[in-house]
Amino acid sequence: MTLCHLAPTELALSIAPEALGFSDTSELLHQPLPWIGQARAETAARFGLSMDQPDYNLFVLGEVGSGRSTLLQQLMREVAATKAVPPDLCYLHNFDAPEKPRALRMPPGQGRLLRQLMAQMSKTLQKEIPQRLDGPDFKAESAHLEKTYKLEESGAYAELDAFAEARHFALYREDGHLIFTLLGAKGKALTESEARSLPKEQRAQVEQAEQELRAEIVRYLDKIRPIERLKNEGLAALRRQTIKPLLEHELQEIRMELKKQIKDTLKLGHYLDRVMQDVLDNLDAFRAAEADAGIDEELRQEELAAVLARYRVNLVVDNERLTGAPVIIEDNPSYHSLFGSVEYQAEEDVLLTDFSRIRAGSLLKAHGGYLMLHVRELLTDELVWEKLRRFSRTGRLQIEEPMQMFAPMATVSLLPEALDINVKIVLIGATEEYYLLQEADPEFARRFRVKVDFAESFIASAQTYAASAVFVGHTCQRLGLPHFSAAAVAHLLEDAHREVDDQTRQSAGFAHMEALVMEASAVCHARSGARVEGDDVRAALQARRLRHDYPDQRLQETITDGDRLISLQGEKTGQINGLTQIDLGDYRFGFPVRVTARTSAGKDGLVNVEREVALSGPIHDKGVLILHSYLSILFAAQAPLALDATLVFEQEYNGIEGDSASCAELYALLSSLSGLPLKQGIAVTGAVNQHGEVLPVGGINEKIEGFFRICNTAGLTGEQGVLIPNRNRRHLMLSSDVAQAVAQGRFHVYTAEHVREGIELLTGCASGLPGTASGYAPDTVLGRAQDTLQAYRRACQLADHPRPGRRRGR
Repeated sequence: MTLCHLAPTELALSIAPEALGFSDTSELLHQPLPWIGQARAETAARFGLSMDQPDYNLFVLGEVGSGRSTLLQQLMREVAATKAVPPDLCYLHNFDAPEKPRALRMPPGQGRLLRQLMAQMSKTLQKEIPQRLDGPDFKAESAHLEKTYKLEESGAYAELDAFAEARHFALYREDGHLIFTLLGAKGKALTESEARSLPKEQRAQVEQAEQELRAEIVRYLDKIRPIERLKNEGLAALRRQTIKPLLEHELQEIRMELKKQIKDTLKLGHYLDRVMQDVLDNLDAFRAAEADAGIDEELRQEELAAVLARYRVNLVVDNERLTGAPVIIEDNPSYHSLFGSVEYQAEEDVLLTDFSRIRAGSLLKAHGGYLMLHVRELLTDELVWEKLRRFSRTGRLQIEEPMQMFAPMATVSLLPEALDINVKIVLIGATEEYYLLQEADPEFARRFRVKVDFAESFIASAQTYAASAVFVGHTCQRLGLPHFSAAAVAHLLEDAHREVDDQTRQSAGFAHMEALVMEASAVCHARSGARVEGDDVRAALQARRLRHDYPDQRLQETITDGDRLISLQGEKTGQINGLTQIDLGDYRFGFPVRVTARTSAGKDGLVNVEREVALSGPIHDKGVLILHSYLSILFAAQAPLALDATLVFEQEYNGIEGDSASCAELYALLSSLSGLPLKQGIAVTGAVNQHGEVLPVGGINEKIEGFFRICNTAGLTGEQGVLIPNRNRRHLMLSSDVAQAVAQGRFHVYTAEHVREGIELLTGCASGLPGTASGYAPDTVLGRAQDTLQAYRRACQLADHPRPGRRRGR
């Protein structure tokens, strides 16, 4: 095991612009936008989108900015273009049960045609029916019919009139009523007083005659009512006979226009038959108002509008302009926008509606195609989630109002015909949401059998570099930005490596790259450049850092001002600079923290002060316990350790999490035990296992750069640097400032595979190997620590067993 001193070329990956094979991204626009580094996800997505069996919906996992939505939309449209256009969907009036509108599916484009034809038919009927009912032929026929019935009625009236005259009564009509009057001897009508003055016997005869006349009038009315009814029926039949050819012609025209065979042919035929019947039953509403008929024209128009409204076609899904299956992206999956709705109108404290107010949601519009939804937005509304679960189980959609029972006014509601929907749902969510769904709702999760897993990063290669350059070119074209030179693209690619802290892998977060493209273009525009160059990308990165690094700057100022104690020179016992990373979500930065250790004879063992005051997370606690285990193994000959030791992160009050400081803690402990001072100019990061091997840690670049900035501000002495795990070498993507300082010998980056290498660097003394049966060589770090532990043990034994004659203190 040997300590490595890294060369400047090892501190970051540098991509040669000339190796990319183009001068600027305008040369790459002829290439299609690829799935960069997401071969597994693309294969899964293609399988799921082409699978026609039920329950093979897609659940797309990935981090925000990975391109999961954009790439899936692109692929959905590509696959949808090869599919047949699904039918239109109409809702029609149900003449048998108006509260249950009927659904009708028609070939694409014919829904709109049916709507136009029905609207034209209504206009034709509104114009032609009054004209035909007012025409000479109809008038002649109706006059002849009325004359026939009039003669029969007149004969019956003549008989009644003769009956009345024989009994000395005069009979006449007045306002549709029959009136009779008693006549005197000279045929003159008697007044009421004259009638009362008649002799008693004559009055009795008059009353008898009146009763007989009234009975005859009843018989007359019973006789003419059927005649009146037959007359009205005859006139109605005549009107129907007159209008029926017109209706048959209009409906036949509609049938002829809708030539294509449709699944609901029988349903459409039945509907048109009912339209004919309904028109014939309501011909009176079409008749023009006569001036002397006393009919309210406004009321008649309302009646006619209500009749014609039944013949409208509510085209809720119109696929006429589609060339393939529909692709719907629902960004606002509310109950109504997703499942459809029924609109209402308030009239006199009642909410009214009809079939024409049914509105389709995204599920209906996506029938036969694809619908994209985001899980997080669905989970915010329990009603939406429950309805979607029910739909995914049955595949049947019922448009309904979820809170109708709680409406503040009485409601005239509809129950539209439910529909079987064939739609492929693509859910977009995070990894934790996918597994939470698997656990919490396995039945629903079973409906999403295709898992499309987007990687956070991928292995970099010449192919991924070329594909990333194509992405940059298409982004510039789409946003109207100047194109990028090869050098500028090389810097973008290097930043993609920096995003994942890996010289061999690129970040899959292309939203981050797209943002950097826009920001670098803004820098280019500010200098009136025609093409984005590498310096523009560097300036954009620097500007971004300046917009976010105030917390970092403020913490550095606390060191400069002397508020936070960090030693950057000299040597001190039991004290070392550890490296931490602070992640604020929008910005990450590294910062040194002083780690101190104190040891003494005792039995308490190793005490983690942060843990004792609940400022330590479980991972850090685990690291300290592993450290204690390794310490016990190192000095197994002294077991059990007679030791009181404390570890403290000085001036740290916000909590500690992670095990990346366990190496620094171990070095501080060994320094305290051995009495050997540690170099304060070298900061340490790394985790340690029970074998003393140094394990890699995260945030390595931020940690190194954070300590470098502190040292650079204070003044680089050439003795400062960092000690990191050797297994972090490929994760280095350090800034050019650090690399330049290393090249000039003013800063150093060391790597170690085992903690013994690090302790030798920090103390300048050999770590020590077991050389004798008694333990480590005396002039080594571990040998000195061993001597101290033996002294502690003797002190503890003496305290437990005092010498005879000496009084033990309390």
